Amino acid sequence: MKRLWHFTQAVLGIMFRHPVLGISIIPLLDNGQIVLIRRRDNGKWGLPGGMVDWGEDIPNTLKRELTEETGLEVTEVGRLIGIYSAPDRDPRIHSICVVVAAQVQGEMKIYDTAEILEVKAFDRDSLPLGQLSHDHDRQLQDFLNGVTTVA
Repeated sequence: MKRLWHFTQAVLGIMFRHPVLGISIIPLLDNGQIVLIRRRDNGKWGLPGGMVDWGEDIPNTLKRELTEETGLEVTEVGRLIGIYSAPDRDPRIHSICVVVAAQVQGEMKIYDTAEILEVKAFDRDSLPLGQLSHDHDRQLQDFLNGVTTVA
């Protein structure tokens, strides 16, 4: 019985004392615009994305989250922008975020109305930089500056 309890403690420790993995997508339309979503939880603009589900890989998470939040489809995954792991990067939970750029197409439509208020394409010179949710300002700046970050 004691051995089972130690095993249970170890499993719970792994599940609840480790960061969760998420993804952010920098969606690029053919005309060069970048698609952002307005979040329902804080009203701020941000990058589409979310948590990797159990049994799901990052490419499928990228496609699923992009479609749920923007209605768009990935046509080509671009470069890795970075991996962001600061414990305070997301005010809800300690998460590690993998950020990639992706060429996208389709009609913008919100399927996840519980989380998303609005979806909009921005020209690079009209991005609401300095006002984005979480650490998305840094992620977008890293993309615009052409750097890959591990932070």
